[in-house]
Amino acid sequence: MSFNQVLDELPELTLEQRQVLIRKAVELDDAPLSKADETLVEARLAAHRANPDSSVPLAKMKDRLRSRSKS
Repeated sequence: MSFNQVLDELPELTLEQRQVLIRKAVELDDAPLSKADETLVEARLAAHRANPDSSVPLAKMKDRLRSRSKS
């Protein structure tokens, strides 16, 4: 399959399939996670999906860090 064919097929993939594709592409340049680390990442992602309000927006976290550094 050519690169252009792959690009043409991307819209047909589900969100989950595209996420797996991205993860696999990134893994080509990075050392692979250990099985324990991969399990931890998947568990934290599942917890976030189950309760997305438990996370802190990036802007809020940046504000917190800035206020700490000014003290």
